[in-house]
Amino acid sequence: MTLHVNGVPSSALDLADPGFLAFEYMQQMAAVLAGMPDGPLRVLHLGAAGCALARHVEHERPDSRQLGVDVDARLLELVRTWFALPRSPRLRLRADDAGHALASLAAGSFDVVVRDVFAGDRTPDHLADAGFAAAAHRVLRPGGVLLANCADRPPLSLARRETTTLAAAFGPGAAADGRLGVIAEHAVLKGRRYGNVVLVAVRGVPDDDEQQPAHAADVAPDDAAAPDDAADRPGAPGPDDLDLHALDLHDAGLARRLRSLPVPARLLVGDELVRFAGA
Repeated sequence: MTLHVNGVPSSALDLADPGFLAFEYMQQMAAVLAGMPDGPLRVLHLGAAGCALARHVEHERPDSRQLGVDVDARLLELVRTWFALPRSPRLRLRADDAGHALASLAAGSFDVVVRDVFAGDRTPDHLADAGFAAAAHRVLRPGGVLLANCADRPPLSLARRETTTLAAAFGPGAAADGRLGVIAEHAVLKGRRYGNVVLVAVRGVPDDDEQQPAHAADVAPDDAAAPDDAADRPGAPGPDDLDLHALDLHDAGLARRLRSLPVPARLLVGDELVRFAGA
């Protein structure tokens, strides 16, 4: 089933298979998430739409805590009714502008931030600038990951510019340390056609003597109460128990997972990434 918003394919779901991901860029994001430590995650989805990726995360990592943000309140009401989404508090939905919602969240609240927001065929400028990059860095826990979907066309000027923006926000050593990367199909990276580019940025893990950001006790108002949830019961594992480390995008396992996708994708890191960004 494909959800169209204003005539544009926005989400594709298999109601019988919550782990299903049809869009290639979401499969690429899932390949990155597979490299994070086992266990439930706290995930922020900016641009929730049909919540396909949120369903996948819940399927792969039960008891995760997720917040989906979308500017279209009516859309959120419909997808909650139409699709078998995890109930609150496992998945909360908030009708809000993505930038406004991001600014309202506590520092160190999330393990993963996913940006998948579009106005027409491109990301709104205020969600791809230095202010957004800094805000995303702030709400991530040390070791947390930003996954940003950037739809672009040759010569990939938007993706190149945002890569340099993320490099500035996530630290001067982000590229060298394997904490910054770009993922796309070969033809897109070669500038042969319009397509999706996934930008990956990992927040570094500070030294032990550096103060760690506190968790938010509650990341957002929920859309519906859930009287019983396994992760809320004493002794049940939860996302706060996850011991995050800084994901190294140089890891050969990630490149292998990307090459093994139905539509193989390529990962640019290190010197290749620097050449791609042009700085």
